[in-house]
Amino acid sequence: MRQAAPVLLVNPGRRHPVVGGEVVGEVVGEAGPGVGPDESPAALHRRFPGYAPTRVVDAPGLAAELGLASLAVKDESERLGLPSFKILGASWAVYRLLVGRLGREPEWRDLDELRSELTPLGALTLVAATDGNHGRAVAHMARLLGYQARIFVPAGTAAARIDAIESEGAPVTVVDGTYDDAVRASAELAADDVLVVSDTSWEGYTEVPRTVIEGYATIFAEVDEQLATAPPDVVVVPMGVGALAAAVVRHYADHATVIVVEPLSAACGLHSAAAGFPVEVPGPHDSIMAGLNCGMVSIIAWPVVSAGVDVFVAVDDDAAEQAMRDLAQIGVVAGETGAAALAGLRAAVAAGTADVRGRNVLVLCTEGATDPLAYERIVGPHP
Repeated sequence: MRQAAPVLLVNPGRRHPVVGGEVVGEVVGEAGPGVGPDESPAALHRRFPGYAPTRVVDAPGLAAELGLASLAVKDESERLGLPSFKILGASWAVYRLLVGRLGREPEWRDLDELRSELTPLGALTLVAATDGNHGRAVAHMARLLGYQARIFVPAGTAAARIDAIESEGAPVTVVDGTYDDAVRASAELAADDVLVVSDTSWEGYTEVPRTVIEGYATIFAEVDEQLATAPPDVVVVPMGVGALAAAVVRHYADHATVIVVEPLSAACGLHSAAAGFPVEVPGPHDSIMAGLNCGMVSIIAWPVVSAGVDVFVAVDDDAAEQAMRDLAQIGVVAGETGAAALAGLRAAVAAGTADVRGRNVLVLCTEGATDPLAYERIVGPHP
């Protein structure tokens, strides 16, 4: 594989401060309209079986190599029984969507009681497009709540990721095209009894992806406690359509540098920031960082991202592979997408574009080894 130089862009649209400003306040918050503190994302997630905060791994060796004061890795390789953070956004979005249809806040202590409370809604099917993790999370929620699911994936999706979705009881349709084509195919199925649960947005479809963004707040509530004595000065996060990036901006942009990382072949955020408005990056989007192979930013996330991200970094697949190996050395099993943030951090340090040396840095590792064959090829046997 030929190595390509990373591309970095210091965001010309960055505004300080962002959190509490009009744009961010309208787009994301700790909870949606009319939702009290007892119905926050974190409160919901704590009621799920097996909930526990994911770990933060200290990486002093990598920090020294990169000239950082500290480097902390938030390891989302296992979250609520799935190998990705995506269940946080999917679960909150599904819950708020169902509560909205129910017309009241249900009273429940466990999933059996929740299923009983939702009985008046009748039979429903949840539909989503995905490169793997979001769709599996939606299918998982459907199975937990007794609903059907149908998931659309782009051509070239790894067989292991399709198998994982099907293991949740959901049929998978492979779309002959990109992730964005899969999104369009899923949206066409919307009906009274078919609910589209997307983590990206488009004209006329914004409320569900808004709640997906809200759901990720649980990550940062945990990090605030875990890194209370040394909060991050820099936060590095992978970016696909921008939902997680928007959640990072919402939490950190008033007191930390925010860096987002994309594949060179699908750097829709970087190109949109350079243009000053959302632009579509045409396919093929063929990076091994499959969860980031998105050609168009989410219209609900983009105002937040464009106002709050400091630096956009685009890296090649070699950089992601090296980051996977680096993370394995500190005991973190990261998939290709999960390792992207560390790859982008290394590129930013090398370029000197972002002021990260001597600072406390938080890297979000967003997935585990969701394609075991690829992991074995790049890193070695899965531990």
